[in-house]
Amino acid sequence: MEFTVRSQNLVQKQTRYLGIDPGLNRTGYALIERTPRGPFLREGGVIQSTKTLSLHQRVHEIGCGIREIIAELKPEIVAIEQVFSNATNVKSSLLLAHARGAILMTIADADIPVIHYTPAEVKRLLTGSGKAPKDQMQLAVQAALKLSKL
Repeated sequence: MEFTVRSQNLVQKQTRYLGIDPGLNRTGYALIERTPRGPFLREGGVIQSTKTLSLHQRVHEIGCGIREIIAELKPEIVAIEQVFSNATNVKSSLLLAHARGAILMTIADADIPVIHYTPAEVKRLLTGSGKAPKDQMQLAVQAALKLSKL
């Protein structure tokens, strides 16, 4: 979906980005639009899987949730956090990989380009430091999107 905004003989394309923070328990998402006035948060939320279901059912819930979000919000580009290996908690990394796989399959079905970011890259992009704590990230996101709170 492409939008153009005409302002003082300047044409600027608006782009809809869907950012996804994958997880087996909770998968966060946000749709950001690039506008002439800067980035605008159109919608954000969480897909929460049912903990009492089996692994394959939970992965299916996440994939279906992303499919619904894509159908409703019609993003042009998806940015998703990469899985990183955590030597102290390998099981968590593997469970995250299952959720991420379902998400990537759903995005591929919709034929949307994907950008993969590591957590450190996202932190560096927003704060200048790849090791920024969560509270600093929250403030950076609030400032970038001109939000009073998250």
